[in-house]
Amino acid sequence: MSTVLILGAGQAGGWAARTLRDQGFAGRIVLVGQESHAPYERPPLSKDILLGQGTSVAELTLLDAATMQALNIEALLGRCALRIDRERKTVTLDDGSELAYDHLVLATGGRARQLLPELAQHPRMFTLRTLDDALRLKESLSQPSHLLIIGGGWIGLEVAATARQLGHEVTVLEAAPRLCQRSVCAAMSDELASVHTEQGVNLRLETTAAQVQPEAAGFVATLSDGSTLTCTHIVMAAGLLANDELAEQAGLPCRQGVIVDEQCRSADPHIYAAGDVALRPADGVRPALRLESWQNAQDQGMAVAQAILGQQVHYLPTPLVWSQQYDRFIQICGHVDQAQDTVLRSVKQGGRLRFYLDAQGALQGVVGINAGRDWRAARALVERREKADPRALADPAIALNKLPQALA
Repeated sequence: MSTVLILGAGQAGGWAARTLRDQGFAGRIVLVGQESHAPYERPPLSKDILLGQGTSVAELTLLDAATMQALNIEALLGRCALRIDRERKTVTLDDGSELAYDHLVLATGGRARQLLPELAQHPRMFTLRTLDDALRLKESLSQPSHLLIIGGGWIGLEVAATARQLGHEVTVLEAAPRLCQRSVCAAMSDELASVHTEQGVNLRLETTAAQVQPEAAGFVATLSDGSTLTCTHIVMAAGLLANDELAEQAGLPCRQGVIVDEQCRSADPHIYAAGDVALRPADGVRPALRLESWQNAQDQGMAVAQAILGQQVHYLPTPLVWSQQYDRFIQICGHVDQAQDTVLRSVKQGGRLRFYLDAQGALQGVVGINAGRDWRAARALVERREKADPRALADPAIALNKLPQALA
């Protein structure tokens, strides 16, 4: 009987296991997870869970115990893999036991980058990567506080928005000249900055924490510009490090993530990778990169299962990101950082789409803000890399799903 061993019981690992069963795999499936929780979704951690808006742990769960039992998926939770022996095709766990595999899936995800390692275990220091992280931070927000958030990317801004909605004082430090610099254009960065400033966030760009000193009520931080501030809690939101150490120790090529091909397969034909730990192949337009998103974790987990089952897989997805901040629902598709031209389109109920075109006029990305149904059509255009007349893109009278015909 063939065995698929999945290391990592998050979104990617959970979907890999489920898809194998749903598509007829009759062999053994073993799912090993370092957390004690069954596979769950992470997006609500920085929003609904912190706000206490009715999202329960059960609602986050992808595969509960009853479902895994019904699907005959063996779950080893609260366990950690230590070594991969590629020659023997075994994995050694932290209790010394060994698991044999025919196919191995690395869905080990990533961990929050820690810029203050000496304070990592301090009770008032937080990251937001796991459900336990979110529950711990939620408890701390039950009392008035001043959060210092280090990092002005998506996680940092979502935590900032949630904390302000709960009435807490918030300071955000971002080392770069603008927010979310790697994923949006300058205009979008400026809009994010304006929104958070209007909501009372103390935003400090091109600023880092040079020194942080604990005190009884929290911390005193000396900033890179020489100023100081006091805060009750620190949230470290300075990016993600891929958990690719197992793969590196096993001799697999890695570059801040496990290098895989279009079948999600590593250099070893028996080992695959999916989710935050996998390095998406270059596509002739963009270099290899990791896609840190809910959508990629789900889709790549499914793609890995299909590849193991011998199906034709060509996994080169268009990047997708979404974020909820205050009253803005932000959706991003494609690449928006090096556009030659941008086009703004108004949509119903005050929403808008900003399209990003390359030098040949082909759509390479789109950002939607409260864009509703128009977003789906916009995303489809980007995924097909349609060429478009900027005037037609900007004209809300021309339906996006009719745009290619209108330009023909």
